[in-house]
Amino acid sequence: MTRTISVLGATGSVGKSTLDLIRRNRDEWRVVALTANCNVPELAALAQEFGAEVAVVGDESCVPALRDALGNCGIEAMGGAAALCAAAARGADVTVAAIVGCAGLAPTMAAIEQGGIVALANKEALVSAGDVMTAAVVRHGATLLPVDSEHNAIFQCLQGNRIEEVSCITLTASGGPFREWSQAQLDAATPAQAVRHPNWDMGAKISVDSATMMNKGLEFIEAFHLFPVGLEKLRIIVHPQSVVHSMVEYRDGSTLAQLGPSDMRVPIASCLAWPARMDTPCGPLDLAAIGKLSFFAPDEERFPATRLAREAAHAGGAAPAVLNAANEIAVAAFLAGQIGFTRIAIAVEEILSRDLPPAPATLDDVLAVDCEARARAAELLECA
Repeated sequence: MTRTISVLGATGSVGKSTLDLIRRNRDEWRVVALTANCNVPELAALAQEFGAEVAVVGDESCVPALRDALGNCGIEAMGGAAALCAAAARGADVTVAAIVGCAGLAPTMAAIEQGGIVALANKEALVSAGDVMTAAVVRHGATLLPVDSEHNAIFQCLQGNRIEEVSCITLTASGGPFREWSQAQLDAATPAQAVRHPNWDMGAKISVDSATMMNKGLEFIEAFHLFPVGLEKLRIIVHPQSVVHSMVEYRDGSTLAQLGPSDMRVPIASCLAWPARMDTPCGPLDLAAIGKLSFFAPDEERFPATRLAREAAHAGGAAPAVLNAANEIAVAAFLAGQIGFTRIAIAVEEILSRDLPPAPATLDDVLAVDCEARARAAELLECA
């Protein structure tokens, strides 16, 4: 049976991987909406290839160029924040929420409100607005499936088991490109070095987050909202090979782990086919060739980001949204050459140490907290 799908963030790495899987199974899917920020040539080409009903750019000024690129093919072109939400609200059977940053919050909420399946790749949805988003999922009867490889691994390890039987959930981290670097080397790290992830092909921002270990800290907060076992049962362990994507330990001493190649098409396929399975072009693991799997405790002296995220999760309220916003500003400053690598975590900790806004109760509250935290972080870094 043909199902409908919308991909919010179609030209990013998750969007491209999703559409690669759809391309290999064209008879099973009908594409409703594809969105991008302002990558008009690629968005128009994808919309035409997949026969999308609508193509949407987040930057409204790009709409004329999008209309020109689409020509007379009959695909509707729209732009702006409201148009992104309208595209998400078209009610596809599956919506892949992969818009990066807080720009993806409102469209993700619009998809949740349709009550369908939302394959979530937008970290901010649960980091900044976890309580608001999860309440909306319950209220509208939506199904939230995690796309992140770690959370998807946990989701798979939980299948057929009761959450009450879980004694521990362990998120694995590659450790990033700087895992074995000294403090002096970290102080001198450059953006070009930080974006060279050893295992995954990702965008610049998420690659820097992996290098600081903030990515794993954000995933820790996400896991708290996705899997209700309590913060005390969540762990992080460094696993450089990125073969074991996460583990779930049960009260009888059994530990289930999900293993797979470092290819986002595997967790995406898990979401697209759920509750079944589907073929992917990814080759099988050759454990003999890999040779060994190693694990290490995180070093929170050199990489304090996981500690900051854990403290923000325990504080609750506005703290996770402040953490995320301050980190985005600091990472952008690092990528622009304005601050050093280790200054990222220092700036985030400084913003978290200040008086925090009240706990957000609505999506508008979350966006207000985010805006204020970004302004504080930008001011701090300008004065540094």
